[in-house]
Amino acid sequence: MSAFRDALAEQRVEREGRRWVFVAYDQLSDGVGPLAREPARELGIVLVESSWKAAQRPYHKQKLAFVLANMRHFALEQARRGVAVEYVMTDQPYRDALRPVLTELGGARVMEPAERELRTELEPLVAEELLEVVPHEGWLTTPEDFDALGDAPWRMDAFYRRVRQRTGILMDGGKPTGGKYSFDAENRKPWKGEPPAPEPPRFRPDAITREVGELVETRFGEHPGTLDLRTIPATKRAAQRQWRWALQQCLMHFGPYEDAMSVRSTGLFHTRISALLNVQRLTARDVLADVLEAQLPLASQEGFVRQLLGWREFVRHVHGATDGFRRIAGRAVRDDGSGARPNHLGSRTPLPAAFWGTPSGLHCLDRVVADVWEEGYSHHITRLMVLSNLATLLDIEPRELTDWFWVAYTDAFDWVVEPNVLAMGTYGTGPLMTTKPYVSGAAYIDRMSDYCGSCRFDPKKDCPVTRMYWAFLARKAKHLEGNIRIAMPLRSLAKRSDEKKREDARVYRAVRKALEAGEAYAP
Repeated sequence: MSAFRDALAEQRVEREGRRWVFVAYDQLSDGVGPLAREPARELGIVLVESSWKAAQRPYHKQKLAFVLANMRHFALEQARRGVAVEYVMTDQPYRDALRPVLTELGGARVMEPAERELRTELEPLVAEELLEVVPHEGWLTTPEDFDALGDAPWRMDAFYRRVRQRTGILMDGGKPTGGKYSFDAENRKPWKGEPPAPEPPRFRPDAITREVGELVETRFGEHPGTLDLRTIPATKRAAQRQWRWALQQCLMHFGPYEDAMSVRSTGLFHTRISALLNVQRLTARDVLADVLEAQLPLASQEGFVRQLLGWREFVRHVHGATDGFRRIAGRAVRDDGSGARPNHLGSRTPLPAAFWGTPSGLHCLDRVVADVWEEGYSHHITRLMVLSNLATLLDIEPRELTDWFWVAYTDAFDWVVEPNVLAMGTYGTGPLMTTKPYVSGAAYIDRMSDYCGSCRFDPKKDCPVTRMYWAFLARKAKHLEGNIRIAMPLRSLAKRSDEKKREDARVYRAVRKALEAGEAYAP
């Protein structure tokens, strides 16, 4: 018997006469849904730990360990409070592993899975009436909030304003607190080392977590990434400790520096709670309440609320409304079985080895990639303005970059990673939910980070990223005509000399060729 199985067997919870709930891997909370309302001793839960699921993609070892350790600890936490637990370990898909269990139990309820992938997997069990789907109660907004936007294109700022107005959150007498709905323009300061960036908490792995670590290293040892069990908040208590750290040490300075990047801190003042939110170890409702009660500068408070109440909710609605981007503006999008492949800019380059750790010669890219494989994490600006920006400038196929994010990041699930990368990061869906491609040259990276100081290239003289930016605009000008958000750069492009344009194109081709060959770019 394993340490986990022994610990679960010790609870000896009576199974008869229970109402059963299937708890998905990303619904590990008794703060929402049936587990929050109904007496523990009248309930039973079914959890499925599937090696089949873990092997579907080369998920980061840290991600596998995070999910499995939290599932096992959640099972034990529920057993201790009197919930009966049926914990299934299997190498089968969910539908096959669940069917005999649900048949024996007489069926179960399930909160609607957040992931489209799991909803699809469970559809036969719903059709067979072995599973009854009930609403997912972990969200902060309603379908009506999103439907009020009307037809696409959809914009987060309109959605966010409506939700603020409906809920009264950060509102004073019908007007936004502080006179503005967004303080984003004030939250763009580079970080020069002060105030000091807080060190993330460390956790002492118990026998259950250590056992998960051994399983991951043994069975999934070929998966990429470094596994560090000390950084995994695996219990409810650890999740709360992570959140207290974030609330007390990060959020005071989160706003002004939320777009900053540094070699000295991968997270700066970001809370690092996205993975915990996305598996419901922390509920968005509780986190929001804590932030609204905290004594924080308004720019930091509103900046965090916008991420939680605005963007996070907005992307899950968009993902649902488009069936995971399989339908855009009433038209079907190509899906070869591995996910939708919208490609508004026509980018076709395969993902280069640089994203798997082979040096590219571009310090900003190499540093962020190394951080991701070390931690399974980087904050949202490194994701958008380094990884996605450079991928877009290199014409990398959007689906390939999206799938890389899906396996590399601990917090990545389809409803969040596909909108963030397939739509926003690469502009693969065009103007559906964002107004422009988020691309830049070296000047932005130099202004918002200290990456350039350790690079062989000078951002003001010979950094290829700037040449790649101009080459991108030249190649994609027809796709971008009429977009007022990109009109000024296009006007600047028109004034650029033919000689510079030829050099832009040459540098782009040289960088692309080097990275496609698995080599570091050198001029």
